[in-house]
Parts: sequence; C-alpha cells; structure tokens
Amino acid sequence: MHGTRFNAHAHEGDRSWPSAHRSEAASAKPIGRREAVAAIGATSAAWAIGSRDSSASTAGRTPVKVTCIIRYEIDPYQREAFKEYAENWGRIIPRCGGHLIGYFLPYEGTNDVAWALIGFESLADYETYRKRLKADPEGRDNFMMAQTKRFILHETRTFVEAVEGTAARPATASAASRGR
Repeated sequence: MHGTRFNAHAHEGDRSWPSAHRSEAASAKPIGRREAVAAIGATSAAWAIGSRDSSASTAGRTPVKVTCIIRYEIDPYQREAFKEYAENWGRIIPRCGGHLIGYFLPYEGTNDVAWALIGFESLADYETYRKRLKADPEGRDNFMMAQTKRFILHETRTFVEAVEGTAARPATASAASRGR
C-alpha cells in the first residue's frame, strides 16, 4: 500500500482479510473531541432528516442501539471516487444487515475528512453484518476499488450509543424567531 493506512471495515487481528485491509493499530490516530462532536452532530442530523420524512414509518424498523462512526481521511482530489464508493455502500450495507444512517462528504472547512454512520441493534449484530459483508461479491468489489484507486488514506471506527431523549431533537425556534 506504499505507506497508506487502510482498514476496510476489519477488526484488529482479523486474519480473514488480506493484510492490506487490516487496520494498523500502532499507527491509528484516536478520534478527537472536535471530530467526535461533528460525527455525533451528523448522526443527529441524519436522524432528524429521517424523522421528518413523512413516508418513513417506524413500524418494522430495528432499533439502533449502537452506531459505528467511521472517520475517513480521503484524498481531496479523488472526492468523486469516494462518493462512488459511498453510493455503492448505500446498496450493500442494508443488504448485509447494517442500518445505514449515511455517508457524509466534506462540505465546508476541512476537505479531506469524510464520515460514515452505520447503526446496529447490538455488537453481535455488527459481527454478523461483518461476516455477510465479507461474503458479499459487490462488497468485495467495492473494497478492491478503494484499494486500487487509493482515495482512502486512513480510517478509524468508533462505536457509540445515543443518550436516550437527546438524538434527533429538532430546533424549537424557527430561524426567523432567532433573529436571522
């Protein structure tokens, strides 16, 4: 991989993936406070958008108790390649058992950090999802595209749980009443 670090949804020590896909724990950077706040904000925004969708019904939905936040350092000159990668996961992740909250590209500010948020009922469900993902031909192809094009420089993942009653809380005051 010529010095790039690439995890590709694998756990530390998982020898079932080629070595290029395994995380390099020694070189992994911890997620910072500012980045965690941004990711949690993105989660809340995603849930808020979903909760406003009048066609969305909560009947039959699996509750999301654990959210996997993936922070990607991407090559900003290959933003469109990463976008294609993310769009592919939009088909693959739900099919393999993950509740895809969303992929988020840089919009303003930092141009080399992207995020993905995937929900699960439990860590056991995450492990089942990983097995399905590894067996999925389109998933393997997507991992290979990322490795070949090298638009992901590094990724880390963190698992969080929402504090009940705090996620997806819409603003109670309109922009006009806040003096804007």
